Amino acid sequence: MSQSDEKFSTVPLDWKEVYYTNCPLVSASNVDQELGWTREEFKKIGVQYAFLRSRRENNWYPHYIHNLDNLIRFGGLFPPIHVHADIRRTRLLGATHVYEGGCMMVRARDDIYRMKDLKGKKIGLTKSLNAIKNDWWRIQEEQGIELMLMQNDMTRDDVEIVEFPYPDDWYDDPGMLEPMDNPSELWLRRDHKHDLAFRPLEPALEQGVVDAIYTQSGPFQHLQEATGKFKAIEDLSRYPDWTLQVCNVPAVITCTDVMAEQHPELVVAFMKGMIKVGRWANEHKHAAAAILDRQTFYLDVEDTYRGIKHVDMVPNLSPQNLAAIEIGKDFMLSHGYIKNDFDLHEWAAPEFLEQAARELLEEQWQKVTSAKLPEVSELQVSTRRLG
Repeated sequence: MSQSDEKFSTVPLDWKEVYYTNCPLVSASNVDQELGWTREEFKKIGVQYAFLRSRRENNWYPHYIHNLDNLIRFGGLFPPIHVHADIRRTRLLGATHVYEGGCMMVRARDDIYRMKDLKGKKIGLTKSLNAIKNDWWRIQEEQGIELMLMQNDMTRDDVEIVEFPYPDDWYDDPGMLEPMDNPSELWLRRDHKHDLAFRPLEPALEQGVVDAIYTQSGPFQHLQEATGKFKAIEDLSRYPDWTLQVCNVPAVITCTDVMAEQHPELVVAFMKGMIKVGRWANEHKHAAAAILDRQTFYLDVEDTYRGIKHVDMVPNLSPQNLAAIEIGKDFMLSHGYIKNDFDLHEWAAPEFLEQAARELLEEQWQKVTSAKLPEVSELQVSTRRLG
């Protein structure tokens, strides 16, 4: 097998197995990886549910190109848009939005206090040299930079955009290819809150090679400010206009069209887990924050709590979430990050979320009524027949 073929190899397809993958962000999946409630849903139907990287045969790339039919992904917005547009057909199952549009960071002691002070100065823009994966970080940088310039009556002509190519190849590091049973194990091997591989422009800003860089509002921002070296002069999350806040979010759930069409019960089982965990996280935000802090890029548990306090952790396909997703898609298309357009509403598959919610309601009804009645009632029997 050639080195190129190895990058696209996966475990053999077995529909008695379902694999999941997620990004280090705010989602029910990131909470569930510690609770294990979705795994229970799959056990009920005799299916093994495991993290993508729990098998040595699976490298990191299915997370970006979805080349595994029995994989469900819950993560950042831009890679799945790229997959559906240019690689293969998938289905959009749900979304969770965190309204954190992005900041413009400068050196803390520089006499730069507002965007206008950046006229004629250099803003960094990364460029991943990894041709296999979607360059999602660059997309959100470019989108955020343009929006912050626009909000201050500026254009790209008012500043100098300086590109920074970087290898973006940690996915191929042999140490990172050892099997992991849980996504959190990755962060046991890397100090992700201080690992500059996740913020490659920070050294260039500190050393004066550029005068400003984009960073995410909240996550990353507070880590960078805590060093005492950097400050934010603009923050899209502080504007009332929610359409400015599509920086690789909403986080979305996607599965392959093969799974959706041939094994819908697997999709429903996953969505049942996400609903249950999302409801728990909504009711126990501090506990959820403690779990998420192990994976995300907030400063600490309390910072994570503030970040998720008003977030609905139950994924949905609300009109607002769909509109936000379309904003991200349209930016990618207009800037050449995807080649093909597609109809967002045809991509969305709300029927799986609806069926999952219905089954959970019926299960709860059965549980409650069974506990209150001495024997099976005629109503329960008829309900089961209808079900």
